[in-house]
Amino acid sequence: MTQVTERGNRLSAAPRAGVRRRSPAAAACVVGGAVAAGLGLGFLAVLVIVLWISSPYPDSGPGGALHLAAGLWLLAHGTELVRYETLSGVPAPVGVTPLLLVALPVLLMRRAARLGGASDEDDEEVLPATAVFSAVLCGYLAVGALATVYAAGGPMPADPISAAWHVPLVAVPAAAGGVWGAKGRPLGPLPKWLPRGVRRGFVRPRYALALRAGAGGALVLLGGGALLVGASLAWHGSQVQASFLSLTGVWSGRFAVLLLALALIPNAMVWGAAYALGPGFALGAGVTATPLGSAGAPALPRFPLLEALPAAGPGTPLTWAAAGVPVVAGLAVGWFAVRRAREVSYGETALTAALGAVVCGLAMAGLAAASAGPLGSRRLAEFGPVWWATGAAAFAWTLVLAVPVAVGVHAWRYRPAAGPGAGAATDTDADAGADADADVPVDGGWHDSGVRELRWELMRKASGTLVPEIPPEPVGPPGPPVEVASEPAVRVARRTVTVVAGLDLGPAPVAPPVPAVPPVPSVAGVRVLARRKPSA
Repeated sequence: MTQVTERGNRLSAAPRAGVRRRSPAAAACVVGGAVAAGLGLGFLAVLVIVLWISSPYPDSGPGGALHLAAGLWLLAHGTELVRYETLSGVPAPVGVTPLLLVALPVLLMRRAARLGGASDEDDEEVLPATAVFSAVLCGYLAVGALATVYAAGGPMPADPISAAWHVPLVAVPAAAGGVWGAKGRPLGPLPKWLPRGVRRGFVRPRYALALRAGAGGALVLLGGGALLVGASLAWHGSQVQASFLSLTGVWSGRFAVLLLALALIPNAMVWGAAYALGPGFALGAGVTATPLGSAGAPALPRFPLLEALPAAGPGTPLTWAAAGVPVVAGLAVGWFAVRRAREVSYGETALTAALGAVVCGLAMAGLAAASAGPLGSRRLAEFGPVWWATGAAAFAWTLVLAVPVAVGVHAWRYRPAAGPGAGAATDTDADAGADADADVPVDGGWHDSGVRELRWELMRKASGTLVPEIPPEPVGPPGPPVEVASEPAVRVARRTVTVVAGLDLGPAPVAPPVPAVPPVPSVAGVRVLARRKPSA
């Protein structure tokens, strides 16, 4: 009996109240964030290793190439790198981030957060959005810290202070966007810790319209900047080709230069937009390129995109024509700021356009700050557009143009309905009647006295016998004349009657009667036998 009791299955102990159960879904989210960072590092590592292998004169071994890949991954987040091997011996920062390279960590982080917040099975544990966001971000930042330590031993280490806030600055919005997409992109109420006035004002449609208008204006500015850059590259085509061929003589080096130029194309678009807005961009200490001209001789390295810069000297009518880009952007903001509702007032439309200008200015200020950065410690310490000047110029251009355009579009779109005159009389004795007819609003002949009866007759004929013909009311015998007090004659406006020739308005033909089908008598008491298989 004792052996049976000892060999029995032990009952599981009840969980203690103070112990929290570990969630496998949270651990999977942490691993997903770490994998997203590892995929970005792996992609850049493979690219750098391939270029190192194909180079005929490598400067370092594979370890140096891997350190450089970790530094490039941090540069894709906006982290400043430090270059110690300079001609002057002074360490030079490298802070210009290729904006196309930023898309790699953003897409990977967003995908990891979206997969962590989604659930394919019904019995699978679903974590709240805040838990998924925190777990994915924790795994990503852990790998970022390891990459910062690893890149410190390479030729271009990362600045730890810069990496401490640039990596979360990119990872946090990407993770938030991924979790929001996994939860179905809800547009519910804001958190309760926000002020009540902010929560009430955010649900108004003017803010969504202002966001759309500002985004449209920013896209127009970027498109205009791309147009300016492309035109300048085509104009300086021979200098660009000579610079590309003179940088290196091997195909692996030219391929690396081409990849770097492609990664810097979004930066060039932002620079072109800042040039069209007026503030331009800095090419070093004391040198700025604007449509009005550029003074000074910048000490720039040879690079294909830099050969497309405008020449030094005063501006020309060709450079002044770049001002058409912000004009089109202001028109776009005003067009998108108009609501499709008649009850909206002009003040509401003007306020929406002004808010769209604010959004456009903030967007351009952020893009200008992301596209600029230092390339050295002395003359190249300032390189790129000034963010606050670019944002202020974008706001001023769009505000001046968007508000009157939005009010004008609103007034034109919801103007009172008024059609042309009902028609002019052909009689020479009816000039006064023609003048009276001109004051009668007509909706294109739709409600004319002849067209209405014609439409009704066509509908009656098409419906057959469903709509019976209404006979006219009988007229009784004439009664004694009734004296009516004389009143001033009222002038009745005459209306045009439209007559269609060749239309038969007679009674509709009646269809012949259909003979009735005799009913089939029901059969009762019949037994249905199963069909037997014939014998062989």
